[in-house]
Amino acid sequence: MRAFVLAVCLLGAACAAKPQKATAPTLAPANPVALGKMVQGVQAAKDASGKERAIGLLEEAVKADAGLWEAHYNLGVLLADKGDLASAERHLTTAEQLAPNAEDVALALSEVRRRRGDTQGAVDALSAFVKESPGASYAPVALIGALRENGKVDQAIAQAQDVLVRRSADPRALAELALSYLAKGELDTAQLLSEEALKADTKSAVAERTAGLIALKQGDDAVAFRHFARASELDPKDTTARLNVATVLLQAGVYDKAAEQFRVALETEPDNTSAALGLAAARRGQGKRDESAPFLEAEKLIKGVLEREPKNLDATYNLAVLYADFLKRPAEASPLYQRFLDQAPKAHPARAEAERALAALANQKK
Repeated sequence: MRAFVLAVCLLGAACAAKPQKATAPTLAPANPVALGKMVQGVQAAKDASGKERAIGLLEEAVKADAGLWEAHYNLGVLLADKGDLASAERHLTTAEQLAPNAEDVALALSEVRRRRGDTQGAVDALSAFVKESPGASYAPVALIGALRENGKVDQAIAQAQDVLVRRSADPRALAELALSYLAKGELDTAQLLSEEALKADTKSAVAERTAGLIALKQGDDAVAFRHFARASELDPKDTTARLNVATVLLQAGVYDKAAEQFRVALETEPDNTSAALGLAAARRGQGKRDESAPFLEAEKLIKGVLEREPKNLDATYNLAVLYADFLKRPAEASPLYQRFLDQAPKAHPARAEAERALAALANQKK
């Protein structure tokens, strides 16, 4: 049975970081027409209903002036928001080449690559910037999480220690260091570092989420949920803590409780893709051979994501799995698997399983 792919970032100070505008290199004067289109696009993007218009204006801007890095950056961010990660990466890569010392560009490019399943690419997007700007506010901390997700835990620890040499009481770096030791299975060290993160900033939602994840690993669910609740209190608009709880419950097979948490997250953020896909996975887990309603709700949720984000790889893959393994609609599953394989990077963790599934469906036709 194939698992759903979830794009939920389990904590990560990097996920919570809010970058500031960085100083970019001096470039040739921008084409005034392109600059005007970019300004119009940025203004249009401030309204949710104007994002498609904003994308069109920014596309016109980069056609008029391919060297306008800010337009490439803004276009990449908007494309990522609608799930077109391949196009987003292309424009953000261009922005990074034009403005290698812009921190917000490095962070955005790393996040898009992470979402595409390219964990090494996520590291690469940050490494060059951090090498030149080790004292920057956000990218050095984000690099810790990127290294950890890439399986380079010892390098993540070294990076965290480097940040802490410069900012010894940085709660984000302490939290990421705690998660790195958690990844190594060193629970006592992880807990001590988590406690230091909480001491460094008693109002840090990131530190509270870290403490919650460590408590879950220790099997103390009650303590974990108290930390997650506290994180939500500190940052009511951030659904990360609730998604953390829901994802852990989902992975543990507690589908009813996971569904409850994902539903609350969706009530807070109706267009939250991670919450929608998580709820779809939980409902799929609740389905039975003689009870298809949960499967049909999962289908509706995933299709809703694809209506907003037609190129969302996780949604495409998840819908293929649902059709192939649960709703028994192989004719609809095959083109979805093929679409996923056409669009997914070679490093995507679900690629091998998608190839096997597509081959199995092809054999069924023979």
